[in-house]
Amino acid sequence: MQDRAPAPVPTARDASDARDASDQVPCAHLDTVAKFFRALADPTRLKLLEYILGGERTSADCVAHAGISQPRVSVHLSCLVDCGYLTARRDGRRLRYSVGDPRVADLIVLARSLAADNASALTCCTRIPDSQS
Repeated sequence: MQDRAPAPVPTARDASDARDASDQVPCAHLDTVAKFFRALADPTRLKLLEYILGGERTSADCVAHAGISQPRVSVHLSCLVDCGYLTARRDGRRLRYSVGDPRVADLIVLARSLAADNASALTCCTRIPDSQS
């Protein structure tokens, strides 16, 4: 992953602008946004996504990295492609996966930072169960 300058901290004005923009985008319903985050709720998908942030990867690369079966990796990669986090291109008999939108890297960096800052609260949270993956 390339070194990037930290993203600016959102302000109340930014949040207001984002709300105004979401009013204009028909796909920005709360259910859609929740589904967007559910795609990232699986640790294996996060592991694969972070791996692919480092550069284009084949499914075989991903299987070796994740340490799980090829069919399970394919299901996770398909989910990430279907949800728009990754793109897949055919190269002969292989599919090569890459991040489809550079904002995905920013999202992952921000999520890691927020999770680190709130680690104690997240560890103690009983309303959201730990993943069983």
